[in-house]
Amino acid sequence: MSSPDQSQLGKATAYVDQYDASLLFPIPRAPKRHEIGIAASAPFFGADLWTAFELSWLNLRGKPQVALAHFTVPAETPNIIESKSFKLYLNSFNNTRFADVEAVKTRLRADVSEAVWRHTSRDAGHGVQGSVGVRILLPDVFDREPIYELDGLSLDRLDVECTRYTPAPDLLKVLTEPGSEAPVTEVLVSHLLKSNCLVTGQPDWGSVQISYTGTPIDQEGLLQYLVSFRNHNEFHEQCVERIFMDIWTRCQPLKLAVYARYTRRGGLDINPFRTSYPQALPANTRTARQ
Repeated sequence: MSSPDQSQLGKATAYVDQYDASLLFPIPRAPKRHEIGIAASAPFFGADLWTAFELSWLNLRGKPQVALAHFTVPAETPNIIESKSFKLYLNSFNNTRFADVEAVKTRLRADVSEAVWRHTSRDAGHGVQGSVGVRILLPDVFDREPIYELDGLSLDRLDVECTRYTPAPDLLKVLTEPGSEAPVTEVLVSHLLKSNCLVTGQPDWGSVQISYTGTPIDQEGLLQYLVSFRNHNEFHEQCVERIFMDIWTRCQPLKLAVYARYTRRGGLDINPFRTSYPQALPANTRTARQ
């Protein structure tokens, strides 16, 4: 089993500029999910939406090519990819020649899919259980990449006192007895999400959107709860799943979706989306801070 402390995080690293798929470092989702009360199947669907802003390779004549890439990693995969290893892997394309952009896309999809499904039944010869989505954007369409903020009522408008900076789910509460009134549907947004890398302690900044149907959630307590992640050390995907599970268990909504967009580091951003009911994934559209 791969653990975060075995990765290249926080260690001096030599950058490889020739293609090397072995640089990808998968980390199992299960231990952190067990920590937040998920023993078997998770009560959510979703995906991790990645954007790579520093993708480059050589064409067959040795001329550099540049692109952006969007990756969609399903939440049901048993592993996440440690982000520094993803950066090192992408940099290994820098001086590698490929016939065309489709060859690059095929290689990326195969390698990342293998890593996120590693150590599953595919190893027994049953094949990869699902493919990672990959979309490559060349410079002629860069100006079609919009900046778009998350929709919803801003929690940040509330003038609340914040004194707790490690996750405090007891701050979450509903305003009335569950079932005593007709359920409401709300979309709430905050730009005050901050956590830290699980290994290095470096800050991770994000915006978060919470959509739910159910008994009204106390918005002041919800904002204080989101702020309470400020000194918490955990990967992006794990923070979003922790937020989802805390709201799911404490507030018991009928429906719930949690979506966070984190600012990039090392040319990569990670944007986890978790939902309790089937729906289309959000568009992987960056915010102004990304």
